[in-house]
Amino acid sequence: MNKLLLLLFCLINFQINAQIFLGNDGSISFFSKTPIEDITAINNNVSAVFDSKTNDLLFQLKISDFIFPIALMQEHFNENYLESDIYPKSTFIGKIIKTKNDSVNVLGDLTIHGETKSINVDGIIIRNNKSVKVYATFSVNLEDYKIKVPKIVMYKIAEKIDIKVNIELIKS
Repeated sequence: MNKLLLLLFCLINFQINAQIFLGNDGSISFFSKTPIEDITAINNNVSAVFDSKTNDLLFQLKISDFIFPIALMQEHFNENYLESDIYPKSTFIGKIIKTKNDSVNVLGDLTIHGETKSINVDGIIIRNNKSVKVYATFSVNLEDYKIKVPKIVMYKIAEKIDIKVNIELIKS
């Protein structure tokens, strides 16, 4: 997977007159709401590449970089659910397919827990000559990514997880 991302990054960088924007300190957070317990975590080490000429968009993060308010939640998340030792990264490779003012629709492949699914996400991209800011909210189903929740805690973890993306990319 790392070779694929490196290849994609190199191809994007070698395009003539391309407008490439890079970021490495974006944030992606998630929220799981149930009647028994709310779970939230944030990852502030998200990397992204945006090519404004082709509208290609790439995100990558290390699963173990998610920070939880309770250390035990973080340990269970990494060891029992996302298995970050086996599946250390999550990626999104997509393309803006529709734009209206700052609102965009992005279609791409999201890989979590070794499973890749096509997703369609609405978001906001604010562009200027020096930077691009990306904001999006969407949901993922744990089942789609083969993330198993033991029955003993199934009422503490939602089946559908809300995701928020917030990153600023700087022109390279």
